[in-house]
Amino acid sequence: MTIMRKKDIRKLEAKELDKKLDEMRLELAKQRASVKIGATVTSPGRIRDLRKTVARGLTIKKERSAKEQ
Repeated sequence: MTIMRKKDIRKLEAKELDKKLDEMRLELAKQRASVKIGATVTSPGRIRDLRKTVARGLTIKKERSAKEQ
């Protein structure tokens, strides 16, 4: 999965955003697990990028919910 930017995340609907967040969290968990067991990671910066993208998604999701209230 590619790293998504803010403008790409904002284009997604709520259900699509939730699905993407779940996929990114799963990939992040896999990357972290491979680091813990001592396996070589293909891209060390990928974990940081995934963390930031998940945070972006959650921020945009919270902005939308605050806007509705």
